[in-house]
Amino acid sequence: MPGPVPTAAPPAYFERLAPGRYRATEHTGGAWSVTEQHISPLNGLLVHAVDRFVAERATGGRLVTARTTFDILGVVPIDEVEVHVEVVRPGRTIELLEAVAVSGGRAVLRARAWRLARHDTGVVAGGHPDPLPPPDGLASVDLSAVWPGGYIASLDVRPLRAPEPGRATVWLDTPVALVAGEPVGELARFVGLVDTANGIAVRQSPMEWMFPNVDLTIHLHRQPAGRWVGLDTTVVFGPDGAGLTTTVLHDLTGPVGRAGQLLTVRPLT
Repeated sequence: MPGPVPTAAPPAYFERLAPGRYRATEHTGGAWSVTEQHISPLNGLLVHAVDRFVAERATGGRLVTARTTFDILGVVPIDEVEVHVEVVRPGRTIELLEAVAVSGGRAVLRARAWRLARHDTGVVAGGHPDPLPPPDGLASVDLSAVWPGGYIASLDVRPLRAPEPGRATVWLDTPVALVAGEPVGELARFVGLVDTANGIAVRQSPMEWMFPNVDLTIHLHRQPAGRWVGLDTTVVFGPDGAGLTTTVLHDLTGPVGRAGQLLTVRPLT
């Protein structure tokens, strides 16, 4: 399962080739197979495409993305991808956008983003969990001992405490840009790290069991800011082949929302 970690790949997960076309670099190499993309950077790329689509529309700044659901439609080779964005449900105060990544002529990832109107609700804000302690002074750990691939090798992972089976709380950062030479919004960069959650609190060894996620849903009550992504994660395996990874998402200011991943759990033979 483990493979060589790239040492001379470009310092970005993707390089733009043309409008809507990108080439994945070896930094996207996946955890389940080093010849396939880890889906996390591709999630960020689709949010980046939505952000660019919104920026080109005169009314885009009035709304913010509050929920994004990603459906993983198949394995993604480390190769070129095309990204298409369209409006599914237009509206002045609520709209639904869809972004699709295509590789080798087939759709491999589909994202749907609900965007809501901005309102000042600070006077009634509340109900969220406590903030996490900051990552300053925490020691980095090398997840490559558990997971192979260029993506995992690209991360700065700082646990708040030693992980337990099915339970972990960590801060994540990466020096690798999402798209080479291109400004990327804070939401796209944040989302590009969230899918890591399923790999930080493993219940069983990935050398003996497979538990890839088939989706990722992110609900936000506040827009994230800054480089650090906090993941307070719990993993549950059910008795008949399904599992669920749930995460409270944080930035340095505090919690920003929650994420859920549906897992397909099966033994390796």
